[in-house]
Amino acid sequence: MVLWTIMKREMVRLASRRIYLFMMVIAPVCCFLFFADLFKEGVPTNLPIAVVDKDNTSTSRSLTRSLDAFGQTEIVMRTGDFSEARKAMQKGEIYGIFYIPENFRQEASSGKEPVLSFYTNDSYILPGSLIYKDMRLQAALANGAVQKALLEAKGDTDPRLSARLNPVVVDTHPLNNPWLSYAVYLSNILLPAFLGMFAMFVVTYSFGEELKNGTARELMALSHDSVLTAVTGKLLPQLLIFMVIGCFCLALLYRFLHFPLNSGFFPMFLAMLCLILASQGFALLMTGIYSRNRIALSTCALWSVLSFSVSGFTFPVRSMPEPMQYFVPLFPMRHYYLIYVDQALNGIPLIYSWQPYMALVLFMLLPLLVMPRLKARLLKNEYLP
Repeated sequence: MVLWTIMKREMVRLASRRIYLFMMVIAPVCCFLFFADLFKEGVPTNLPIAVVDKDNTSTSRSLTRSLDAFGQTEIVMRTGDFSEARKAMQKGEIYGIFYIPENFRQEASSGKEPVLSFYTNDSYILPGSLIYKDMRLQAALANGAVQKALLEAKGDTDPRLSARLNPVVVDTHPLNNPWLSYAVYLSNILLPAFLGMFAMFVVTYSFGEELKNGTARELMALSHDSVLTAVTGKLLPQLLIFMVIGCFCLALLYRFLHFPLNSGFFPMFLAMLCLILASQGFALLMTGIYSRNRIALSTCALWSVLSFSVSGFTFPVRSMPEPMQYFVPLFPMRHYYLIYVDQALNGIPLIYSWQPYMALVLFMLLPLLVMPRLKARLLKNEYLP
């Protein structure tokens, strides 16, 4: 009965302030919809590049048309002046330059080694790397075409041509993400990470507001001076709201966007529940450690932002500096990512993912370390801006 009274009080407080509506509903849903729309194509296409054709022969024009046929590149500038293309790259109008030298056709047909050059703007890592891959592939194809023409002129037959030009055939089968879609591995981590971040903010802000407004003693009186009851009563309504938003996130990812879900809905539902509870636990730990609410909020923000980088979904943990590798388990998103890989992508039995689940459970229990300090602050109604 006491717990229910505190929960009703917290629901009234959440409903009375628009900032809670924004942080718990509007901001997460807007983030979900924004990133779902941003990555809807899966892979970037039609990235603008320039071709500097110094040769201007039928061979060089054929090479240009072949490059333009790639789905990820679009030739928006054809010029014979390299300086003009370089200026366009400096202005950000193009991401790459494909350079065909003078006498390309003549040197290629006479057995010389003409050099195809390409330049990419790696200030934009993703488009730069995609354009580099396409231009390098086109250069390799051009080299193969030249070699084939020379070998045919020497009288080599088709079987010998194939053996010399392509001695090893590579048969590629990407697992779990055969479309090589960036949306599959970005959206599935970014969206839950934003939800965990907002969960941290709400916990820290709500306790800071209790202290700032002088209502912390009232909260402790309702809980009969039991800090566990007070904390549970405040966090449960927040948990319920965030779980509704979390289920919307899962439905968006796996029902409407049809991302891989090889283990069924329950393991990811359980992972989402554990992530939100772990985020609340970490935020409560920071609230208990720091006397100033702004420092606790800043720490939660820093931890949330760093989790995007150290979770392992954009950069392998084993390739990080060794000291950093020891800090990676201190981020709840790392364990959620491991669950996502095991369950949604690989679809292995749930029992084999017990370690990341238990790691999230440990984050839920961390506030027990600071409960005496938090109780003393709430009873004193101690607030430091």
